[in-house]
Amino acid sequence: MTEPGPPTIEFWFEFASTYSYPAAFAVEEAAHKRGIAVAWRAFLLGPVFAAQGWRDSPFNLFPAKGRYMWRDLERLCATQGLPLRRPSRFPRGSVLAARIACRFADAPWLPGFVRAVYAANFAEDRDIGDPAVIGDLLDRQGAGPDTLAAAQADDAKALLRAQTDQAMALGIFGAPSFLARGELFWGGDRLDAALNWVADPLLPPAA
Repeated sequence: MTEPGPPTIEFWFEFASTYSYPAAFAVEEAAHKRGIAVAWRAFLLGPVFAAQGWRDSPFNLFPAKGRYMWRDLERLCATQGLPLRRPSRFPRGSVLAARIACRFADAPWLPGFVRAVYAANFAEDRDIGDPAVIGDLLDRQGAGPDTLAAAQADDAKALLRAQTDQAMALGIFGAPSFLARGELFWGGDRLDAALNWVADPLLPPAA
């Protein structure tokens, strides 16, 4: 008889999302300390925003909100000891990296790759939409030589579309988000609450 695995928290992230950067560096360690596994769920915010009538990041559409976010991100990164360099282009295209994260979600190198992409975007100001940059990050994680090509195949494209559709069906409207026993928690500051819910849900599932 197969032993049941550890409880799991789903980490829904977008590589262009500012607040997903510090969350990606916090989620795995925090979860593992509680004996909780992490399921890495990449998706695209563009279709989510489009459904709300936005053609750009709300941090660009609403300048006061954007100014607050960048300063808040500076504080968060300083607290976590993460370097931060404001990207010269925001938001950057993240489709290729997201396809890789969907296609190879269970690969042992995937969490390190996710963090490397975030560091490239928000600490090194590298173009994460450039296949050469992504290829370099894959090489550093020890991913196979065919990984980049596999991520550009039709099945990988379909996986990302399906996962983005799933995010919207779950009611996810921003990143990072966490799914804990079917309960949605939005924002990196809700990580502890989501982990607590995995360990001990306080309410029956939402109707």
